[in-house]
Amino acid sequence: MVLAPPKSQAGNRTVSIPSAIVPALTEHRAEFVGQADEAFVFLGERGGYLRGGNFRREAKWAEALKEMGVKGLHFHDLRHTGNTLAAQSGASLADLEARMWHDSDRAALIYQHATRDDDPEGRRCAERAS
Repeated sequence: MVLAPPKSQAGNRTVSIPSAIVPALTEHRAEFVGQADEAFVFLGERGGYLRGGNFRREAKWAEALKEMGVKGLHFHDLRHTGNTLAAQSGASLADLEARMWHDSDRAALIYQHATRDDDPEGRRCAERAS
């Protein structure tokens, strides 16, 4: 692995995160991460970089899903969740494209999904069924 600046300016990105996770992220940084601005936020157990080939093992992804009682969730699915939640919070299509670094409406729309909370009739059906 070679650590180097991004190939283009487009690779320098600001990542938006929900304010609800800032306290946990701040605590994580204080305990596990160096204070330098360029320090990696997440590393493997032995201090190695997380890559596609070692992420599931190093992050104990399967164990975390089992502990939460979640089956079949892939890490990439979190992008779908994040964009859906951003849309529900009132983000415009242009906001969503910028947030996800997409260059087309179609790409941004792929990451949005209907939820029962968005569907009053679906909520009523779910309430009657329970």
